[in-house]
Amino acid sequence: MTLEQQVASGTSLPLMEAFYTIQGEGKFTGHPAYFIRLGGCDVGCVWCDVKESWEAGKWPVLPIENIVEEACSYPGRLVVITGGEPLMYDLDPLTKLLKEKGFTTNIETSGAHPFSGDFDWVCFSPKKFKKPHSSIYEVADELKVVVFHQSDFAFAEEHAKLVRSECELRLQPEWSKAEKFTPEIVEYVKKRPFWKISLQTHKFMAIP
Repeated sequence: MTLEQQVASGTSLPLMEAFYTIQGEGKFTGHPAYFIRLGGCDVGCVWCDVKESWEAGKWPVLPIENIVEEACSYPGRLVVITGGEPLMYDLDPLTKLLKEKGFTTNIETSGAHPFSGDFDWVCFSPKKFKKPHSSIYEVADELKVVVFHQSDFAFAEEHAKLVRSECELRLQPEWSKAEKFTPEIVEYVKKRPFWKISLQTHKFMAIP
């Protein structure tokens, strides 16, 4: 197969970076985790803190065997696939191989593309900049909405109506707006206890 065919089939993927750290956000905050950050994103969040990930062609395309082999060199067995926007790619082959090696698989996605992969936890973080694909709502375990603007509260409620009843609901202040919106989120959640707060704890602790 050509390199393009390998990427299309999910057997090789553009890897921006991969690193072992502590998960700082959402349900698995505080857990050691190996992050696989894939290159390429067509969502275009204005406040994105990894805009360098957007252009897939900037990053080396690696066989998934190489990606998983590196993950296996660390003691933790929780892996988080993120981006960019990881669902731009077929993640079935990568997650199959990770599962064979004993990993628990998580994904962080905007849901902007058809769902693929075998995941133990799906963190769905919808963005206004590109409408989510309908396939994400029935598989999302966690709805995490980043609050950057006052209108994001209503945006969060719109998506909360579409996910499964057991999906966990979280509001997270965008880092540059945290001083403004954290107090508002606190009051919002106190009045609506079906929501929880997610914080970027890794930034508070200066963990990469």
